[in-house]
Amino acid sequence: MRRFRKILSTAVLTALLVGGTAGGASASSVSAPGGPLPGTAAWLADDSLGRELPDPGTASPADVAAFFGGLTGAQRQRLVEEHPAVVGNLDGAPVELRYEANAPAGDQVLAYDPRGRGLIAQVVGDLENAAHVSVIVPGSDIDVSTFDRTAQRAADLQEEAGDDTAVIAWAGYTTPSGIGLDQATGRLAEAGAERLGRFTDGLDAAGLPDPTLFCHSYGSVVCGLAAADTDAGDIVVMGSPGMRADNVTALDTDARVWAAKSPDDWIGRVPHVDFLGLGHGADPTSPDFGATVLPADDVPEHDAYFTPGTSTLTAFAAIAEGDLR
Repeated sequence: MRRFRKILSTAVLTALLVGGTAGGASASSVSAPGGPLPGTAAWLADDSLGRELPDPGTASPADVAAFFGGLTGAQRQRLVEEHPAVVGNLDGAPVELRYEANAPAGDQVLAYDPRGRGLIAQVVGDLENAAHVSVIVPGSDIDVSTFDRTAQRAADLQEEAGDDTAVIAWAGYTTPSGIGLDQATGRLAEAGAERLGRFTDGLDAAGLPDPTLFCHSYGSVVCGLAAADTDAGDIVVMGSPGMRADNVTALDTDARVWAAKSPDDWIGRVPHVDFLGLGHGADPTSPDFGATVLPADDVPEHDAYFTPGTSTLTAFAAIAEGDLR
């Protein structure tokens, strides 16, 4: 009984500490946007091509890519103009069409869903001609209204890595919000991992290089759960509360796994437990986990791993370019 109380109190502490990322307001559980995107019914009813259009809910990114590959330029253009909300979020569709469909939401936007708190993915660099592609997966309290933080990290990484690298700021899942149990459980990470796997499948179907995933804080939980279902060449986690795996082998991935944690990061106070669904397991920077640990002594806080001039950003850029093995 004493051991049970100790484990339970540790799990509760995990929830409180991870919840501390949010800063102020408390929040109850949040939900991801459900159901088909607006415009899906009209898309599925469109018979102008003399054949069915791929169902956004069931068609694989490879099937989507094959469908668009069989269209003329005029046919593609008409679909963008008639069904922008669908084309703009259809993994496997050509990059330039998704940009055009999402143009009202911003420059080089690869996905945009305005429902709820909003989901968005935006590219820095020349994605269609990039030799290397990176995807930044953010943690708690990131949505359309706070996306500028993730977009700035993408810009800083792309500038450090160089012109042959494109970086995608991917706020493509519903992140935990406020102080609550969502940060200490895997519910939102599980949904996010499914979306991340499909997104990277879409990059592959579009003929783009295997990505490097940069996963911050709760985003590392998402990447841990998605690891087996992506073709990422490298997975880099920073400020991680855990990846819901005991070690690299348990991630079931061929990707190289890297981890960074600053001694000044509050995440170091989070107990690495996994009990009754609370906590995210082992510390990825621990020797037993098996990741390659990156230096992070000059990172001043939890949100500063992409700060220009830090050893972490320098290492991230080298990994993104394939120069660090």
